[in-house]
Amino acid sequence: MSQDHSAAPEAARKLSGRRRREVVAVLLFSGGPIFESSIPLSVFGIDRQDAGVPRYRLLVCAGEDGPLRTTGGLELSAPYGLEAISRAGTVVVPAWRSITSPPPPEALDALRRAHEEGARIVGLCTGAFVLAAAGLLDGRPATTHWMYAPTLAKRYPSVHVDPRELFVDDGDVLTSAGTAAGIDLCLHIVRTDHGTEAAGALARRLVVPPRRSGGQERYLDRSLPEEIGADPLAEVVAWALEHLHEQFDVETLAARAYMSRRTFDRRFRSLTGSAPLQWLITQRVLQAQRLLETSDYSVDEVAGRCGFRSPVALRGHFRRQLGSSPAAYRAAYRARRPQGDGATAVLDAVVPAQAQTLPRRPGHLLEPGKPTSDAYTGGRPALPGQRSAP
Repeated sequence: MSQDHSAAPEAARKLSGRRRREVVAVLLFSGGPIFESSIPLSVFGIDRQDAGVPRYRLLVCAGEDGPLRTTGGLELSAPYGLEAISRAGTVVVPAWRSITSPPPPEALDALRRAHEEGARIVGLCTGAFVLAAAGLLDGRPATTHWMYAPTLAKRYPSVHVDPRELFVDDGDVLTSAGTAAGIDLCLHIVRTDHGTEAAGALARRLVVPPRRSGGQERYLDRSLPEEIGADPLAEVVAWALEHLHEQFDVETLAARAYMSRRTFDRRFRSLTGSAPLQWLITQRVLQAQRLLETSDYSVDEVAGRCGFRSPVALRGHFRRQLGSSPAAYRAAYRARRPQGDGATAVLDAVVPAQAQTLPRRPGHLLEPGKPTSDAYTGGRPALPGQRSAP
């Protein structure tokens, strides 16, 4: 179960007199995906007072000139423009169309003014890139979809990106991971504003759990930032992924790239936002996770097939990344797999089994004073002095 430990790095700004706490502005852009865009519209825009959910006033604002095109070629016409943001106590950016293109300057100015006047600013999924472009994430912890976290860390090095979290509440600026995590964060906002009962009532209406434990680290796959595709290191990365069953270290990868270890570390980090040893350990743990889910290999066999020098090494890294032993993870995964019951299958599709059962460090929210990394932290750091293969 998550615990709420939000803490803004600076004194909270008083909300401007023209803004209202109950007013939520959702900022839409052309090219944004319709699913992510619809999440705050559904949470904050539908009157559910009959179910005990306090009502918000929703302002859907166009972040640029329309019409706004979205998934499947649909065209949207927002009833408000950027000027309406001046009335909102909460401003939500549900998604951004491309992590490689800059948002409109006028929209960024509107977000900065809203934040300066005490509004709460929320970025769902790739909406974090808009907040970062506005400078609102500088020096702050944040998250986004795990697939885009390395790019966010690389492009905005002053942002403390943590792709393990479903969402991060840093007081007046909040960010979430992918699509379902946007629901998690919106429910968290309702819980913060109106209490657990209101959030629980809303969750029942949406047929989702009121809180999800765990983080998005369990969904990480082998993807790397799209920029690496044209880089010479791409071939080395591909080789590493194909040979995870072998015992090799970062020196081996550096040699294959015809680089010194120091140069390789610097180039790899500049491309991915992650240290190569950290990335390699994460990939081995992810491979172990897949084998535990899909095979009957013993834990010792899984360790060998993932390139770990011993089962002890696997257990240590697995627990640090996923908060559970390999054996407990497999047992929990198998215990929670759908058994053909329709309702159970739907619930498990919404709430991944292991996310409900496996222990983990406290919650989705960063604790006051908790140190954060300046770069992408897709895996746990290695022990001091560790250089050999995991």
